[in-house]
Amino acid sequence: MNIKYTEKGAVMVLTALIAVSMTACENKISKAETSAVGTVSLSMGRQTLQNVKLPDGDTYENNAYTRMADKELNIKITDAFEANGDDYDRQVSLALSSGDLPDIMKVGSLDEVKELYDNGLIADLTEVYNKDASNNLKAIYNSYNGRALDNVTYDGKIMALPGTNVDSGPSIVWVRSDWVKKLGITLDADGDRCITVAELKNLAKDFLKENPGKTEHPVGIAVTPYLTSGDPDGTYTINSIAYAFNAFPKTWYKKDGKLIYGSTTATMKTALTTVAAWYKEGIIDEQVGTRTWDDITALLANGQTGITFGTWHIPDWLLKNVYAMDPKAIFSTYTVENDDGVVNCKHNNATSGYMVVNKSFAHPEIVVQLADLFYDKLVNDPSLLQKYPDVASYIKDGVDGSARPMNIEINASTSLMDDYSDLEKCLSGKIPIDKVKTAEQRSNVTAIKGYLNGDADPIGWSKYHSRIGGLGLIKKLEDGGKITWLTPEFPSTTDTMKTNQANLDKLEEERFIKIVTGGLDVNKEFDKFVSDWKEQGGSKITEEIEAQLHK
Repeated sequence: MNIKYTEKGAVMVLTALIAVSMTACENKISKAETSAVGTVSLSMGRQTLQNVKLPDGDTYENNAYTRMADKELNIKITDAFEANGDDYDRQVSLALSSGDLPDIMKVGSLDEVKELYDNGLIADLTEVYNKDASNNLKAIYNSYNGRALDNVTYDGKIMALPGTNVDSGPSIVWVRSDWVKKLGITLDADGDRCITVAELKNLAKDFLKENPGKTEHPVGIAVTPYLTSGDPDGTYTINSIAYAFNAFPKTWYKKDGKLIYGSTTATMKTALTTVAAWYKEGIIDEQVGTRTWDDITALLANGQTGITFGTWHIPDWLLKNVYAMDPKAIFSTYTVENDDGVVNCKHNNATSGYMVVNKSFAHPEIVVQLADLFYDKLVNDPSLLQKYPDVASYIKDGVDGSARPMNIEINASTSLMDDYSDLEKCLSGKIPIDKVKTAEQRSNVTAIKGYLNGDADPIGWSKYHSRIGGLGLIKKLEDGGKITWLTPEFPSTTDTMKTNQANLDKLEEERFIKIVTGGLDVNKEFDKFVSDWKEQGGSKITEEIEAQLHK
């Protein structure tokens, strides 16, 4: 368990265990202290990542980003607790149950923000946001047409700074194009970067038959045991195939005024029927029920499969494992179109991750100032990178953004395509590199140019594939009017969700994998799944969400 306890962190756990009342906590003075020279000391709950790639000697509490924040804002940050994944969620739960919050903390869900607000534990940020947020920061939030700040506004008060959640585009089909070329396969003859379900099937069959990876155990298409994902990209899932049949698994949405759960539709049944048929033919990995995420990554890296699904940026953190094993590996990007020749895609929720401030903290404006520093000034002011060369090195070397004091992302809704436009113009010689707006994209330009000039640096390979391959595909689809967008509903957790959702998720995933692997007949068992889902809480949850939406 990757948790760092300071003295304060230990006190928090002890306090939670003896259940100190929230009323008493509300009367506590702020933990922050201001020194004689004006430096504000504050405590923070820090969500970490296992593979952040920090340089030797740097930590989450003391790194290039925190040192820059200390100097620019005259603050001193001490981590009350550090943890990653579920461990961090447990630390947040302890803080909530005791009412003993750090001065600033990230929480992962709107349910937690609402609980903190209802119990009077967090500061109203309306005034400091209106006063201290830069015009650029406000413009970023405004680009979501109110959806971002509305998510954290209660009774007219802004109670958190939300991370934004830029639409990630379609679920992309990543194909080993060096294999396609080697086998002389014609794929996407019209060049629109869209392929049909039949073309995807035939490509997988060709890869299996010809075994271009020259491995003892070639695999068709490998997917995770849970098969589908609520995330639009659906990395390592069958989302690409489901979307092509107009099915939206694990998604709530309205159609003709009716609330629908996408995993229970007739189109989802059709998608599962297709995947089950592919499994019988050997096109879907025979070990589909047991493959872990790491297993699938290994299959790709070992040349056992050359087709996978995922978001535009998986070369940066996943497909680079393939390059490490085979520097000649090249991927091309496609999407699977439906029978109408369009690509179904769904919007993300506008926000993800939330920074809250302890109600007793004397300087709530600091959370806004931190957001300005990292999501406006660092992005738009090149002089900061000259002033802090270790920060520039972080960006160049791909140190994860979680090293920043605020482990959220705040980007305009158009940021992906804005960044791609700058990058493409610079690579094509239309603008010089100093005209590229953001430090990250300037670094990407340099890395991609290096790759195109024969540099073997894996960063250049991954940035070329994610930006030119991934973002370039989204740009082409948008320009060609090929994307049809679904806007889902994003309900708060209902009472029945709290008691029944885990079992419903288990029911869905277990039944789907049995249908696909032949354990159940899709023609009769899918309808039984829908019936069981409704009886075991699905119908009640639907009613509760409808009530939410009509408030």
